[in-house]
Order: sequence, then C-alpha cells, then structure tokens
Amino acid sequence: MSNLIVRHAHICTPCGLQAAKGADMSRLKEIEDGIIVIEDGIITYVGVDEGMPSLPEDKEYHEIDACGNAVLPGFVDSHTHLIFGGYRPDEFEWRMKGDTYMSIMERGGGIQSTVNATREATREELADKAQWFINRMLRDGVTTVEAKSGYGLSLESELKMLDAIKTLAEDPKQKIRIVSTFLGAHAVPKEYKGKTADYVDLIINEMLPAVKGKAKFCDIFTEKNVFEIEDSRRLLNAAREMGFDLKLHADEIVTLGGAELSAEVGAVSADHLLHVSDEGIKRMAEAGVVATLLPLTAFSLKEHFAPARKFIEAGAAVALATDLNPGSCFSGSIPLTIALACIYMNMSVEETITALTLNGAAACGLADVTGSIEVGKSGDLCILHFPNYRMLPYYVGMNCVKTVVCRGEVAAEND
Repeated sequence: MSNLIVRHAHICTPCGLQAAKGADMSRLKEIEDGIIVIEDGIITYVGVDEGMPSLPEDKEYHEIDACGNAVLPGFVDSHTHLIFGGYRPDEFEWRMKGDTYMSIMERGGGIQSTVNATREATREELADKAQWFINRMLRDGVTTVEAKSGYGLSLESELKMLDAIKTLAEDPKQKIRIVSTFLGAHAVPKEYKGKTADYVDLIINEMLPAVKGKAKFCDIFTEKNVFEIEDSRRLLNAAREMGFDLKLHADEIVTLGGAELSAEVGAVSADHLLHVSDEGIKRMAEAGVVATLLPLTAFSLKEHFAPARKFIEAGAAVALATDLNPGSCFSGSIPLTIALACIYMNMSVEETITALTLNGAAACGLADVTGSIEVGKSGDLCILHFPNYRMLPYYVGMNCVKTVVCRGEVAAEND
C-alpha cells in the first residue's frame, strides 16, 4: 500500500456503506477536476483543490494526472469460479449444436468433467492457472474478485482448492483483493449419484467444520435435480450456524424457489436468477438480498437475460459479475458484461457502474471497505481513457480502462 494523489479527475462514484437499491442505483456523485488522496492504501480526501487539507510533510506521494478523464471505483467481480482444472471446449460446441447445459451434465459432462481434472491437479497448478486469469481481470479494472471452490466435491479436493485461493490472496505480490467462497454443493459427485441427502450430510458433518476459517461464504447450486429446496435449506442453515455468510446459485435453469429461500435464510446474495418468480423478486427486495446477475452466462448459453429492471423497480439491489468458469461461461470480460447489461438488460450506464462497484462489494460483504470513492475506503480506482463514463457501453466490448489502482498502488496500465 502506498500514498497517491490523483489530480484533474472527473470523479464518478456511487456512495454509501451498503448496497444501493432501486432508484438509488442510478445516482452517481460527480466531481469535475477533482482530487483523490490515498494514504497507506486508504482514501483520505475526495474533493476539489480549494478544500484539500495540508498533507503530512513526512510522507512521499506518487501523483497521477487524470487529465480530466473519468475516475471510477475499481470494479468488483463478485461471482467467479477461478479455480479449476482442465477446459471444456467440446461442450461449448455441443451447446452450439443444440445440447442443453443440463443434458450435458446428465451424461457425465459439465461440472463432473471439471471435477475429474481438478482432482488430478496440484494446488500450485490451480493457483498458477487462476493467477493468469486474475492478471487479465486486473487490466479490465477489477480490484476485488470472489473465487469459489466447487470443482473438488470431496473434502481433500475442496480443501486443495480453498488452499489455492488462500495462496493467491496472501501472496505479497498480489494486487487484487480475493474473497473466498466454499461451494462444496456445486453438484452431486458421481460416487454419491442417487444419494443427494447423504452427500449433503457429508458436507454438513465433515466439510463445513474442516473449511471453517478458509472461506467467508458458503454457496450452493439450488436447482432441480441437483440440490432442491429442502436439501439447500438444510445445508444453508447449518452453514449459517457455523458462522458462514451465505450465497445461492438460484433459479438459473427453472423456477424452483431459490430466490425465496435466499430471503428466508438471510443470504447476502442470490445469483443467476434467470427464472426467478415475481414473488422471489419481492422477497429478495424486502430481505435486502443482493441480486447478482450474470449476463455473460446467459449470453454463452443462449438463454434469456435475468430481469434486471424488475429487480430495480421492486427496490432491490442488483450486482453484476462475470461468472468466469470452464463450462457455462468461459469469459471474465468486464467490458462485455457492461455492454450486455446496458443493451440487453436495459440497465442504465449509472446502474451498471453501481452494480459492478458498490453493489458488487456488498455481494462480497465488503461495501464498507471498497466499491466507492469515499474517505475511509480502500484506494481502489479505475482511470478511464475517456472523460465520459458513458463510453463504457458505447465502446462495445472493448476495454476503456487506462490505469488501475489497488489500495493506493498503480497495479496496471493499458496503452
């Protein structure tokens, strides 16, 4: 962490220590010719030159001239499957020929295919591979990322994945902040086929106690013929009692009631939500569950997009994330996520920025730490190539980020 001054910045940021909901998602604070001061990695001043306090004489500051370009909070990618073995390009071709995600999964492909490769990989191999993706996320402006386990589906392999995440997060050279999620309930492994309840028992009795302290969140793929509502409820309640914060993959393939369950158990976020019910939207809004929408996945699967406008109009908080994974969405592109959200999900540019910053941080339990350019928060910034933040979706699928700052240090530069 270092000391940094950014001058001549067109500052554009949501504000607050919790997720912005409903109409508040469109409200960005803008400061023309602004200054941002970061000391020891924390923002200490945001404003204009006339109001800037005297700086300590015993500190040295690196200075950046933003040249009037837009400066946003660093992006938060709050749903990824960064840690995995192998690749599945054959399945992508199968889907292009009409096979469905669930039909591929039922014939032994899908998640189980990646489980096989992940179980064979070493912790070091998994971490090295994930770092390759992290380096590219960083250039897109991502300063915080959530990383899930879930391709081990055994105690040994899930621990290996979580240890790989820890290795990455604690590396002194790591720029990005990494949040760890345990997703042992990503699928029912082949050795438990037809015995879903027994596998849930294994997770509750053996896996959760073993991974406690290694993951902030416990997640589950709540889906028909995977983990249905009662098993999901049982696992999530047990995880909450052990001190985990909760997430759900909910209502992605069919309308099952995952959204309603997320509100019932007090989840921090429910994700995907392509087939969410109106009642589920209402309950999530009332309970303050962040709706994390993943347009890249819908795009890759040729499915309709999640109903972002319904969530916003119901007063819910919407986050956006990439869902980078080797199967249903082999992309971590923030630029394409922004374009899809604005063009196909009818989100405004301002709502999209909030969804990828403050609300993404809230979905990671970090809205008081990052996600906005405010005094007391981490010095995580994106300086764009342009003065107008509305260039983000207009320059379709292309990276508008010039400079990325993580905790007060310049972490990436793009020509």
